[in-house]
Amino acid sequence: MKNSLLKLLLLLLVIFSSSHALQKDEIKEEMAKKIDSVLLILKDSNIAMEDKKKEIINIVNDTFDFKLMARIALGSEAWNSLDIEKQKEFSEVFEEKLKKSYTDKLELYNNQKVKILGLEPYNNTRLQLKTELVGKEGNYSINYNFYEKNGEWLIYDIDLIGVSIIQTYRQQFAGLLKEKSFNEMFTQFKNQ
Repeated sequence: MKNSLLKLLLLLLVIFSSSHALQKDEIKEEMAKKIDSVLLILKDSNIAMEDKKKEIINIVNDTFDFKLMARIALGSEAWNSLDIEKQKEFSEVFEEKLKKSYTDKLELYNNQKVKILGLEPYNNTRLQLKTELVGKEGNYSINYNFYEKNGEWLIYDIDLIGVSIIQTYRQQFAGLLKEKSFNEMFTQFKNQ
């Protein structure tokens, strides 16, 4: 009995861990599945927009390293000046803001399609999944930048039409931190 429980526990751990891990050779296929799932939800007129947002976040959530994104966006000097509690608080607020910004833009969806162009080496040890948003108003490049963490590949930035989301935040924070303390800047960011 004890042995059977142990086997079941090990099986569940393997299933759980593999369902969240994105291996290098699976990035293109898994991202295609996630993008297809997101597009199906967006096209479903029976789902309320707020429910669509929650479902879509559930699909893509484990693909992003939000903590790393927050750290890069804040910049190493400002990040290292914070204690662990403040870093955690900043990461949580940053993740919430990023998700809200992303899901708010879902309302602009107008039957566009996403074409996966390929996975290429990027910045020495990283990878970039190149995609293209294809729509009536034009085509736009959306590239997902991945890095490896403990054998898993996670997104740490997205380039929209050649503009890095994280670098845009970094410039915004750096500009504010020239004029304000971290706490003043953080309060302003939370209230935006």
